[in-house]
Amino acid sequence: MQPAPATSARVRSAEAGTTAASLTRQPGRRTLLARPPAAALAGFAAAGASAPWEQRWLLPLAVAALVLLLRRVSVRYAVVLGLLFGLAYTLALTSWMRAVGTDAWLLLSPVVAAYYAVAAVAIALVGRLRGWPWWTACVWVAVEAAMSSWPLGGFPWTRLAWATVDTPFALWLPWIGATGVSFLVALAGATLAWVLHEGKARPAGAAAAIVAALLVGAVPALFRPESLTSSWETGRPTVTVAAVQGDVPGAGNDLVAVHEQVTANHVQATLDLARRVEAGAAPQPDFVLWPENSTAVDPFRDEETNAGISRAVAAIDVPLLVGAIVDGPRPDAVLNQGLVWLPDGSTDERYTKRHPVPFGEYVPFRSQLAGLQIGRLDMIPRDMIAGARSRPLNVAGTRVVDLICFDVAYDDSLIAQVQNGGQMVTVQTSNATFTGTSQQQQQFTISRARAMETGRTVIVASTNGISGVIAPDGTVRQQLEPRTTDIAVTEVALVDSQTPAVRHGSLIKLVLCLMGVAAAITAAVRSSRRQFPLRGHHLKSWRTPRERVDT
Repeated sequence: MQPAPATSARVRSAEAGTTAASLTRQPGRRTLLARPPAAALAGFAAAGASAPWEQRWLLPLAVAALVLLLRRVSVRYAVVLGLLFGLAYTLALTSWMRAVGTDAWLLLSPVVAAYYAVAAVAIALVGRLRGWPWWTACVWVAVEAAMSSWPLGGFPWTRLAWATVDTPFALWLPWIGATGVSFLVALAGATLAWVLHEGKARPAGAAAAIVAALLVGAVPALFRPESLTSSWETGRPTVTVAAVQGDVPGAGNDLVAVHEQVTANHVQATLDLARRVEAGAAPQPDFVLWPENSTAVDPFRDEETNAGISRAVAAIDVPLLVGAIVDGPRPDAVLNQGLVWLPDGSTDERYTKRHPVPFGEYVPFRSQLAGLQIGRLDMIPRDMIAGARSRPLNVAGTRVVDLICFDVAYDDSLIAQVQNGGQMVTVQTSNATFTGTSQQQQQFTISRARAMETGRTVIVASTNGISGVIAPDGTVRQQLEPRTTDIAVTEVALVDSQTPAVRHGSLIKLVLCLMGVAAAITAAVRSSRRQFPLRGHHLKSWRTPRERVDT
């Protein structure tokens, strides 16, 4: 009576083979050939959610398209699809990089695209797990976190959260931060892919997904942190801030060539403001904000620059937060700083740019590259040293979170300064190099997202645009016309309370990233077991003596 178990074993073996085949079933050749251009198109669509197009609705659709394209494909093919998506996304989103150099644009894009290739592999793998839309979103934010920190400080410009301003997703920024919002967008896209792929077979699940999508928009609209409510200003102390946009003469994109006139413009604008204040035509500010590179030479060594700043501070008789290039501790080093210049001439409070741009403000591996005679490297004779300050500046008794240009896209300095008591945020930026490009709009949008995330007013001062005042709910209170000399004077309510995103954002990021990494590893292990199953004679060693006798 032995044949029955053997027959049963053969049946189980056949069923297992059928299941494995269904899990590894490959799409047809024609479908596979259509996927690469579709992946590139999805990348372009993702970029279309940001400036200059700002078609926000494209973002979750682009994610959904990529996820669908990665269903049931091999790891090698996932690399190709992810790379094409990333190239199209980055090339379109950062086309403004051509203002620095076409070579820089073409070199940056493949590096960033490589991260999306990694993401695509992980998404293809976790797509074989139960609840794969959730794991897909975890993988996405894990890759974003890695891309935002490495190499050379990372490149956080392509985070999904930045393109959600003016959408229901952005209402979650004060609750779960930029990482959490990127997760929600990726989850929405992956869930949409699930509905399109399996919704007909599971109508109840599709209906639940629709209800969940409605809650994503409804819940944060009904429950908002105190600093984002309509009464957020009531009873709070306030300061009046004047943000100066001095303009850059000529074409506007070569600040270094006309840096003396740029400084003179900011001095003159501040003197004009002082005269208006004296005449009662403008309110007395508590401090004045100048942009990054409002002086492109060390104001402590250049007498003319020093005299101009001193004259402006004496006239307005309040502290002036100057964006200055200061000589570093070595002859070949330089610092990009925000200096709190007091009427008595002291400058004890300083913030140093935390994220200088590689190959733009410093040259990594300079000694190794020196022998290659690369002409572009000669344009950066001194390396900019990164700062590490995590405390807000004390400006006339106000705790000011200062950020310089690209710092606004990174989490570390902003969140640390707010956690340490920052009451408002200033963004000192030049952006003159990117005059006439979408970079200025994209950065201003990131500043709006940061206002919502921190629940604080953000004041942006740029040399020639975009300058403005952003309320804690992300609305733009004032925006100066680019390529003009103008001043935005505004009253700012000082906020001490911290949003949940500020308090718990780092924990949210850690948990989501760990979940994404764990899911990818689990899926990879399971996939390798299916691809290289243990043979029968290997299994024997794991059977108990009783199992061997029965068999």
